[in-house]
Amino acid sequence: MTARPSARELIAMTLDDDTFVSWNSPLPALPIEDSYRKELEAARTKTGEDESLVAGEGLLNGSRVAVIVGEFRFLGGSIGVNAATRMVETVRRATAEGLPVLAAPISGGTRMQEGTRAFLQMVKITEAVVAHKAAKLPYLVYLRHPTTGGVFASWGSLGHITVAQTGALVGFLGPKVYRALYGTDFPEGVQTAENLFTHGIVDAVLDAKHLRTMAGEALAIIAASGDYVPPPAEEPTTQIPSSWESIQISRRSGRPGLRSLLRHAATSIVPLSGTGQGESNKSAVVSLATIGGRGTVVVGLDRRAQGEAELGPDALRQARRGMALAAELGLPLITVVDTPGAALSREAEEGGLGGEIARCLAEMLDLPVPTIAVILGEGTGGGALALMPADRVIAARNGWLAPLPPEGASVIMFGDTTHAASMTVEQRVRSQDLLDDGIVHEIVEEWPTADVEPADFCRRVGHAIVRQLAELERQDDGQRRAARTVNYLGLGIDPSGAGDAAHTPESGARPHD
Repeated sequence: MTARPSARELIAMTLDDDTFVSWNSPLPALPIEDSYRKELEAARTKTGEDESLVAGEGLLNGSRVAVIVGEFRFLGGSIGVNAATRMVETVRRATAEGLPVLAAPISGGTRMQEGTRAFLQMVKITEAVVAHKAAKLPYLVYLRHPTTGGVFASWGSLGHITVAQTGALVGFLGPKVYRALYGTDFPEGVQTAENLFTHGIVDAVLDAKHLRTMAGEALAIIAASGDYVPPPAEEPTTQIPSSWESIQISRRSGRPGLRSLLRHAATSIVPLSGTGQGESNKSAVVSLATIGGRGTVVVGLDRRAQGEAELGPDALRQARRGMALAAELGLPLITVVDTPGAALSREAEEGGLGGEIARCLAEMLDLPVPTIAVILGEGTGGGALALMPADRVIAARNGWLAPLPPEGASVIMFGDTTHAASMTVEQRVRSQDLLDDGIVHEIVEEWPTADVEPADFCRRVGHAIVRQLAELERQDDGQRRAARTVNYLGLGIDPSGAGDAAHTPESGARPHD
């Protein structure tokens, strides 16, 4: 059976020793029936608590955090008027004092003894949480066993990060109610923390003893502003690969992908899972990460996962979750492009792939935070384009960007794939061409190729991210967003009037300009 620590036990396990300070304020007397009053008195005697929520603040790794923790032994953790008032007062105080909130619900839902009035309390709880998040303050949720009903459907489902207790029953509909209404049991295994993780509803499943580590790491990343100064960019190679050479190199099986980049370039990582709305795709990655001492949200496409999971609309919805998270927390967004292309399938079309590409573009262009796109390797088609409209673009020396794989472009133009190499020259897909055309701002060298020196290469990419972030952070929001728009409006316009004549033909070893 899943362990069920009390509210006070969970607080003691999670916060620094002896730092919890209660915010519980006296509760007003409610006009209630004697039978219900007796139930409340019995619950208070049993638990030592005056309501089903314990609220206050403490230190987590030395930093202040507000906590709101449910107590299941108090009438099943149900939420009535007084419990809801305590929740709202706590969240509002945390907002006013600029504190993150760690909420750990455990509840059968609305307190039936208080009826509709209690049911509607979920609305005001939601309003308080939304206002807290609008202030760019973290709201983390730990769903405990069990969390159901209106609690799950309000403050239990609004976390920037949501994790669930191992083996926990989590769901909207209580299984006892389902059995009573329909005369049969709800399908087994659906309302479990592990199943919700599989479907991208929660970000992780962990025991209560690990909550301290996860919450501490997440809050540290979100708060990290860093003053790390990276080394300057390295001089370019003397021999710049041809476009076709770069494409072949980018497709090597040993080339590091996004997860390798995070492992070597970030000092701390909290991976997130899925869209939060019932979808999860391994080809897309969303993570909080500290890079060069700066807290960031990293969103990207991992080519290594695309053998088992195609880049479909669900992957882009997952990416959009990361974009929204960056905006809500006020963190820089790093997007990573490394994909052979989006899924070509009936499922992708019916799932709205084209619309998801468009929505990614729209959100990237309008994000109120600094944004950096990294072309790590392959950059093919709309799946790559969806993550491109950033303030700054970094490319690996053998990274490239094209509307189609060169073989596909050759088929369209010539009816076969034999012209693939020449198409890469005409379309100016390689990193050097992208730099010359004003699409890329910095190239990260490979010595000689990333698959030969994956760790060092990934660290250099991290240094480039920090260099570009440092420049962006010197601009105010208005300047940065205006420059982003101007940059993309100006693409393809040659102010010299020289047109294509300004470009020297590719020789396969063109010197750096």
